[in-house]
Amino acid sequence: MERIILGIDPGTTVMGFGLIKVEKKKMQFLLLDELLLHKYDSHELKLKKIFEKTLSIIDTYHPDELAIEAPFFGKNVQSMLKLGRAQGVAMAAGLYREVPITEYSPKKIKQSITGNGNASKEQVAGMLQNLLGLKELPKRLDSTDGLAAAVCHFFNSGNEVQTKSFSGWDAFLKANPGRKV
Repeated sequence: MERIILGIDPGTTVMGFGLIKVEKKKMQFLLLDELLLHKYDSHELKLKKIFEKTLSIIDTYHPDELAIEAPFFGKNVQSMLKLGRAQGVAMAAGLYREVPITEYSPKKIKQSITGNGNASKEQVAGMLQNLLGLKELPKRLDSTDGLAAAVCHFFNSGNEVQTKSFSGWDAFLKANPGRKV
């Protein structure tokens, strides 16, 4: 059975994403790209662009699953809030198209790809280059972070250790009863 996995590294400056195809338990590279958002002044416009781009990717490639990097907990509350919103609109686009979503921590993604949860972006990118036979790496590594989320999901598929997974709005609201508006 063939399936396509979309991986997203949400961000308010750059959203990285990558796609892999899985056939007979083997990964095949499909796409590696990024959405540049620094040219937009308004945070709301950036969120709209993230939503639209995620829908566009889903409508073009028809992924069976979406793996997304969870925002890391930093000291800057404003940054965390903005990152959480970016992740939320990407997830909303997936939920809108009824694509099952699984969330992974940055540490889990790095651990799955390199064997080291504290690996650098460069180490993750280098390992992806080896695993998927990429000829060259992009200048910015946000796109490889998105691809890493997809590969992490492939490695963890079928394992019970997944972070959080939602198949639609009902499942999300059921798992998060306090989040109803």
